[in-house]
Amino acid sequence: MSDAGLVIGLDALEVRVAEDLRTVSYPDAAWVPERRSPDGQPVLDVLIIGGGQGGLAVAHALKRARIDRVRIVDRSREGFEGPWLTYARMPTLRSPKEVNGPDLDIPSLAFRSWFVAQHGSAAWEDLNKISKEEWASYLLWLRRVLDISIENEVSAERIAPTPDGDLICVDLVDLRSGFREQVLARKIVIATGIETPGNWWTPPEISALDRRFWSHASETIDFEKLRGRRVAVLGAGASAFDNAATALEAGAARVSVCCRREELQRVQPFKWLSFPGFLGHFADLDDVWRWRFMNHLMSLREAFPKETWQRVAKHENFELLTGAPLLSCAIIGDEVTIETPKGTLEADFLIVGTGFAIDLSVRPEFSEIAMSAATWRDRYSPPAGEENPRLQSFPYLDPTYAFQERDAGTAGWLRSVRLFTYGATLSFGPSGSSINAMKFAVPRLVSGIFRDLMAEDVEQHWESLKAYDLPEFLLPDEEGQVAPQQAVISRTA
Repeated sequence: MSDAGLVIGLDALEVRVAEDLRTVSYPDAAWVPERRSPDGQPVLDVLIIGGGQGGLAVAHALKRARIDRVRIVDRSREGFEGPWLTYARMPTLRSPKEVNGPDLDIPSLAFRSWFVAQHGSAAWEDLNKISKEEWASYLLWLRRVLDISIENEVSAERIAPTPDGDLICVDLVDLRSGFREQVLARKIVIATGIETPGNWWTPPEISALDRRFWSHASETIDFEKLRGRRVAVLGAGASAFDNAATALEAGAARVSVCCRREELQRVQPFKWLSFPGFLGHFADLDDVWRWRFMNHLMSLREAFPKETWQRVAKHENFELLTGAPLLSCAIIGDEVTIETPKGTLEADFLIVGTGFAIDLSVRPEFSEIAMSAATWRDRYSPPAGEENPRLQSFPYLDPTYAFQERDAGTAGWLRSVRLFTYGATLSFGPSGSSINAMKFAVPRLVSGIFRDLMAEDVEQHWESLKAYDLPEFLLPDEEGQVAPQQAVISRTA
């Protein structure tokens, strides 16, 4: 290999990682007192729900800060956390290859270091964008090299306060065995990415149809069964086009994409906001500006990269219908008939790519949260011309991603539950489901947990300080006693 000297291998990289982690480990003393419930049950410092890139990054930050009593659960099987190997149907990430996130600014943990260690710097220069399979493999490597344990195929079924409101009780179910347990935690982080509180939205005209004739883009689809068939795709976002391309590549006879806008969105506004000021401090703006920015950005939608367009445009049997919103839809015989202002479209199968609707109340695990958590509807009334009912249902989060009470004094426990998902977008901009914002978002979230734990344990820390009597050196008449450097300092006694 021409650049063999630059291919160091993962073993050598992992030696660097270990050294880097040692270098930045100060201070490394345990500091969070152990808690138990009144009946003696152990209490977690933090329970993280979601073991994909967001949960992994949060766990990494907590571990570096010596918050040790942490559990991470994910309902997916190992390696299939997040969308990368399931319903993400693009060949590559949409982010530039230089993006770094879950490494939290430790260079040896960055994707680039992982890639170059195996393939060399020349291969990195030749790389256009990161394949989704490589990204999934990289996340598994991070999980291993950081020694982060994730309990796969475990689902969080209910999140609620204990009767005294001092702790959070979460019902966990092992999806393989059916075993159920209740765990207690001081803090909860919900880090499920795009799978945020709410549901994948489907127009009611379609949801009433026989499921043999349609699927949502977020679902498992047997594309081989679409070979030789006519496929219609509703929606013109990146996911819709990824599904259209996958159907074309599987041999569909014709694929028609219905876009309600007269012109396809080709400008990518989220490229504009990728600078430290916005990603790091958007949440510090007042509600007027946060609403204004996100209403504009989310109304424009997110354009897809040119590779996505090239992927569909090269097929002669691809059809783009702009100015064609859905008017009605019906099953006639063995066909899906779609009425649009541009006429009637007939297809054998329909794929719905119409995005996500935020709604805390539709997910059973959030039922207790939904009853008391504030949304943007409760906190802000936009001026005329800036109304957007779709945004009003987003949760209104505090500066460290915690839920807030709708009515003061009714649900103080919510400040111990943090939402690190797409649902944080209106409060924070790209954050909980964004790779490029992760380096800014994770420290903000974790700093809130540090703050809370310190404040809640302040009396114990005060007593620990008053009891602290370790001398820096021994006097001559103290010979034979334990040397200072041999004594064990415990801040959690």
